[in-house]
Amino acid sequence: FHSTDKQSGFDKIIVFGEISKESVVSGVRFEGDALLVATGRTPNVENMGLENAGIKYSLTDGIAVNDYLQSSNKSIYAVGDCCTKYQFTHISDFMARIAIRNSLFFGNGKFSNLLIPWATFTKPEVAHVGLYPRDLEERKIAYKTFTKYFREVDRAILEGEVEGFVKVHVKDGTDRIVGATIVGPNAGDMISEISIAMQHKIGLSGISAVIHPYPTKAEALRQTGDLYNKTKLTPVVKGLLANILKL
Repeated sequence: FHSTDKQSGFDKIIVFGEISKESVVSGVRFEGDALLVATGRTPNVENMGLENAGIKYSLTDGIAVNDYLQSSNKSIYAVGDCCTKYQFTHISDFMARIAIRNSLFFGNGKFSNLLIPWATFTKPEVAHVGLYPRDLEERKIAYKTFTKYFREVDRAILEGEVEGFVKVHVKDGTDRIVGATIVGPNAGDMISEISIAMQHKIGLSGISAVIHPYPTKAEALRQTGDLYNKTKLTPVVKGLLANILKL
């Protein structure tokens, strides 16, 4: 994704994914005015006496926990960056909720049941929830993708912020949302509507039936639902509509 920042004048290149050794060897070249290197974090679990408590851990992956967030010592739970690859504040919050219910109130909450949205606050923002196309292909799940570009959304046009898109994946033959990516202003806020729909099994056509205030960028979400609804038109219905419009 390539654009020019209006304030700094810098060219921006956003690479979705990782630059592998193979791509470097093959001569793939990326140019820009600045380079942000995200080296990641490692859990700080040394010198805590975890061995004395019978808790298994590694310096790279942190404390080993099961789906109920119990460590190898079943009486001790762990949450947050010290035990998960999802190093987000909001994930730590919901992991803590699971641990509290399971440890104090005889709960049986599972970490694997969490639907995890995330956002990267670059400019434009990038947000995602659910599965990526590569995940769907690996699981042999047939899907369709519906994309609405902000350059086609009135509010984005009015504010001159037309970079980006809303991309929603649905299971083929249904309107069940299995993943979504938003690139654009306030993407981190907008992804929550998709997360709610997925959590409560509201299909993409259901989103299209909800009135969104005009003009807002959130209309892009509803309009992806409109794109889905168009696929339900049979050739006969399309022909009838075409004839009506000619009148």
